[in-house]
Amino acid sequence: MSTVPRPARHRRLLLWFLLLAGVLATGHALVWHHVTGRLEAGFQDWAEGRRAQGWQVTHGTPRAGGWPFLATLILPDLALTPPSGFGWRTERAELSLRPTDPGLLHIAAQGRHVLYRAGWDWPFTAESLTADLPLAGSGPPAGVTLRGAGLRLGGAPGAEQGMGLDALEARIDGQDTSPGGPGLVLTAALRGLSLPGAIGGLLPGGRVDTATLDAALNGPLPGGLFSAAPPARRAAAWRDAGGTLELRALTLRAGAVAASAAATLALDGGLQPVGAGTLRLFNPDLVLEALLRAGVIDPRNGGLARSLLPMLQRPGAAGGPPQLEVPVTLEQGRLTAARIPLLRLPPLAWD
Repeated sequence: MSTVPRPARHRRLLLWFLLLAGVLATGHALVWHHVTGRLEAGFQDWAEGRRAQGWQVTHGTPRAGGWPFLATLILPDLALTPPSGFGWRTERAELSLRPTDPGLLHIAAQGRHVLYRAGWDWPFTAESLTADLPLAGSGPPAGVTLRGAGLRLGGAPGAEQGMGLDALEARIDGQDTSPGGPGLVLTAALRGLSLPGAIGGLLPGGRVDTATLDAALNGPLPGGLFSAAPPARRAAAWRDAGGTLELRALTLRAGAVAASAAATLALDGGLQPVGAGTLRLFNPDLVLEALLRAGVIDPRNGGLARSLLPMLQRPGAAGGPPQLEVPVTLEQGRLTAARIPLLRLPPLAWD
């Protein structure tokens, strides 16, 4: 009985191993090229679809990358302008798909960014700015997640420089077309919002430590989110269909001051916001004094509020800060709390 010498057997095993590795690498390369091609074709189809709806979509020459673990499409100088004219552009956007999870599109925007509309630009930078979009199904995406870190904003007309945001995470759920269903659901959390100027003067250190939002836009959205129809016409159609904006929970904390609110808003016959809700303040005396210093509350109303505050607030639980819970209303551009006028809002100019 003949036997194969050990060195020959080792060489044969090594040959089979190299052959198998070559087959796997070739297969992986084919999958990578397929996914990359599908990514570029999918983006071009999306861009053409948006252009047919009146969008402007521009970018430099795309190029593929990401081998071996990702399929990426790099788009230099990407600019997206919906029919509303309020657009966004970035120096570089990278779209990526993992061959093992081709149903999730990851977008990373890098470099400098600009929000713009006719007549003004609002440049900002970000240490990171990413979005994850599920691609499964033919309808609106089941959920879009946006994350950002180290955002530094500035350049809006009439605004001072120095606005910044340490971290942001938001989730947007797509349109529900069922009667009375939420057309859009938004949850968001931010940390370290620095506000310059008069607005920042209302807050300790000019900074919001944390804020959260849970809101739902109820009712059908005529033409979808980015319809080319005139905004006033879309707003009237949404109002006539019973549309409401539900602020399920809004929270804010800045130093020793904290607040939470819940409200339901709609549009009146003049397409102006109206609504009612509840506002809860922690350390309300500090809030009142800040509003008076900033001139938000008229001194005469401030004197009335000072006299009523001890009767309206209650001690906090377990030795916590005093709390005040009051009904708030918005009607004819006036925001009131416990029937005390707080401020007048400028009218919405839809067109």
